[in-house]
Amino acid sequence: MHDYQPRKDLLHDHIILVTGAGDGIGKAAALAFARHGATVILLGRSERKLEAVYDEIERQGWSQAAVHPLDLAQATAEDFIRVAAAIDKEFGRLDGLLHNAAELGTLTPLALYNDTLWSRVMQVNVTAPYLLTRACLDLLARSSDASVVFTTADVGRRGRAYWGAYGISCFALEGMMQIWADELEGGTAIRVNSIDPGPVATAMRRNAYPGEDPGTLRRPQEIMNRYVYLMGADSKSVTGRAFCAQGEEH
Repeated sequence: MHDYQPRKDLLHDHIILVTGAGDGIGKAAALAFARHGATVILLGRSERKLEAVYDEIERQGWSQAAVHPLDLAQATAEDFIRVAAAIDKEFGRLDGLLHNAAELGTLTPLALYNDTLWSRVMQVNVTAPYLLTRACLDLLARSSDASVVFTTADVGRRGRAYWGAYGISCFALEGMMQIWADELEGGTAIRVNSIDPGPVATAMRRNAYPGEDPGTLRRPQEIMNRYVYLMGADSKSVTGRAFCAQGEEH
């Protein structure tokens, strides 16, 4: 799988929504999808960062992207319904949804975890992906090749001390992925999987491991082969599985 090389036009005519698209892995994924032919919808908190990604896609001459600023920490079910309605109006369907945006919170013992921060992490990492997926189901059902991918982490596959709300939210995402996959398999063309990017040089990684040398880590653009694979027709029959961008799938 690490040697997987997608064809250049693998995602031609695909409409793909990426959350957290302004920076890090989300930005790298949006650019990778666009490079392989997709029209990318960039969703994130910072309009300035989203517009920078939009401009890069335009400079490369790839399919024109769309920008949709939204703060997931404050978003309601109605906000996600409006996102879906905007996609419906402009594109009429959705072929891919990458849930990448996440809140780290703090690394501290569960017994000492701040209640307000707990709620924020769960809102961004669990509630928002659930509500956005639900809002986009009809759009995804109109595609003949639809893929939903949840970004998780190793601390959501085996519990580790002090990872608190973030670790628990990743466990929740793994369970949500499995339930969506089981419910949608057979009756729709929507497949649902998760991916753990592994150690990558991002702002979140720096916050979690401040003493780590980022030069020892892979860059986001270097782990994109599995992301592109999961969004393209080469993974059409794959659903309900937990992938690792830098290791073996679970």
